[in-house]
Amino acid sequence: MPVQKRNNAWIIPLLGALCVVTPFAIDMYLPAFSKIAAAYETTTSEISLTLSTFFVGFALGQIFYGPLLDRFGRKRPLYLGLTIYILSSIGCALSPDLKTFIGLRFLEALGGCVAQVGAIAMVRDFFPVKESAKMFSLLFLMIGVSPLLAPTMGSALMAGLGWQWIFALLATIAFVILALIFFLLPEGHQPDHSVSLHLGSILLGYWRILRQPQFLTYSLAGAFSFAGLFTFVAGSPILFMDGFHMGTGAFGVVFAVLVMGFIGGNQLNVLMLRKFTSQQIFVGALFLQVLIGVIFFAGMRMHIVGLPATLVLFFIFLSCIGLTYPNAAAIGLAPFSSDAGRASALLGFLQTGTGAVVSMGIGLLGAQAVVTLLSATAVISLLILVVGRLSIGEIVETEETETVLIH
Repeated sequence: MPVQKRNNAWIIPLLGALCVVTPFAIDMYLPAFSKIAAAYETTTSEISLTLSTFFVGFALGQIFYGPLLDRFGRKRPLYLGLTIYILSSIGCALSPDLKTFIGLRFLEALGGCVAQVGAIAMVRDFFPVKESAKMFSLLFLMIGVSPLLAPTMGSALMAGLGWQWIFALLATIAFVILALIFFLLPEGHQPDHSVSLHLGSILLGYWRILRQPQFLTYSLAGAFSFAGLFTFVAGSPILFMDGFHMGTGAFGVVFAVLVMGFIGGNQLNVLMLRKFTSQQIFVGALFLQVLIGVIFFAGMRMHIVGLPATLVLFFIFLSCIGLTYPNAAAIGLAPFSSDAGRASALLGFLQTGTGAVVSMGIGLLGAQAVVTLLSATAVISLLILVVGRLSIGEIVETEETETVLIH
């Protein structure tokens, strides 16, 4: 039978809950950078490498879970990944040294990444292609809770109990989500035992997806556009706390306000989809993102951009990403139905992997690289789109297939 309306009330909130697992793991400990650095007798720049390591684990883990989500259904891989995430989070709180902490952050990301890639795949399970961009935007509204609440929660825990309790809370949140998924989320994709788990077959399957011109173009263009958000997240503690000498409380407020641009862009996207196609919105938002990036870069180079201008330019730039990301994901995944798990995993790998590589530049080069990387990623995204469109032909934005049924 088709997806029952009585189930829809649970589906979107539960998918949204899955989507906030990783953002909470990223945003909640940002205000604690200086305290963690002091605990391990190192610098905040080196602590930012723990964030880059998390991004690498998040990217690689999605490739691992993609075939599992198609082979075993969506829920069993979720149980596995979230359990790893919970145990690793507890381990982070107990880490005796920086190397152990970095390693456990990598494992935490490997486990937690199944939440987001599973949620993205289940959008294709439960909703028709023509509604995908709208559903992604609704999920990102829930993701918006993370930058609004997580840094504040992290600051409060750090002040009252110590930074280690941030990771204890992350484990607790994941446990609650795991229980809700077990009892309330329907299985959107029945196990497909024809999906091989042999390495050669997995790589061949990913290669077939990657060769699809529409997927390749929009996943890569979306990845470099989205990398601006990774750059902001990784660079903002250094830029604002070290560069502009903000305290942890002020930084938490600024971070939340700026990410409201990303959230606002996502919700504006829901309204714009009533009159425009995903392709039109993506192209328009990307052109504006490039323009703002160039202005930001030129202003910094000429030393005429202070704190107020930095805040305004960041807000507009992140708003553009809020428009580009859901539409790039929707267009990239549109040609796939039976391979939705692997396609969403590869999409996530490309997006997160690109962000991880870019954010590592901040850990190595410091605050001065933030604006340069912002501008460069936007320009590269536009170049990929222009070149890729030459090989696509007509864009597939709807698909004559039925929504996967719940049994």
